[in-house]
Amino acid sequence: MNIHQVSRNTVRLALGELVNEGLITRTPRRGTVVRERRPLLIHPQRELQPQPEETREAFAWAVSQEGRVPSQHIEVAIVHPAEEIASRLELADDEFAVVRRRLRFVDGQPYNTNDSYFPLSLVADSEIARPGDITRGANRVLAELGHPQVRMVDDIWARMPNTSETHRLQLQSGTPVVVYIRVGYDENDTPVRVAVSVLPADKHLIRYELESR
Repeated sequence: MNIHQVSRNTVRLALGELVNEGLITRTPRRGTVVRERRPLLIHPQRELQPQPEETREAFAWAVSQEGRVPSQHIEVAIVHPAEEIASRLELADDEFAVVRRRLRFVDGQPYNTNDSYFPLSLVADSEIARPGDITRGANRVLAELGHPQVRMVDDIWARMPNTSETHRLQLQSGTPVVVYIRVGYDENDTPVRVAVSVLPADKHLIRYELESR
């Protein structure tokens, strides 16, 4: 019974718009359902405020604080970084970087990607250059190497995902992503890390807290 007195074609077009806006999904068995939205709250300014006695890296700690389960898949490589990364790290043309590429999961679902680049000359003999998880986090390893990050610069913008991002993050049609690049500097104001995160817009809330003292 058509209680709203609209045609089937009008309903199909309306549902198509909602799919494109990322508000609903269509699945073979369940039909059309409203998308579950439970964004991960991110506090970028807290990265410079390590928790006392905390031994987990920042992402795992933040997810666990929300009562959720973090996990990640990690790939490590030595690369000639793209010009955008090399310039942010202030690398010469013949210098290499170590990149730790991570696909991060929350409660078993892919949530974001994070590619962190470090000057090879700085981290070549450390855990950062080796495969596998660094339980206490790469930031702490940098500090142990004598290069604690004391200043960070963030660039954030939004765009539509590319094909690879859509596949890796299992994005629904119409879902934009937020690109979040953070450059960390040590006490000599030397860049020691460039982290490039791709965050599905429907799964993340970025909250900055500014305070005047």
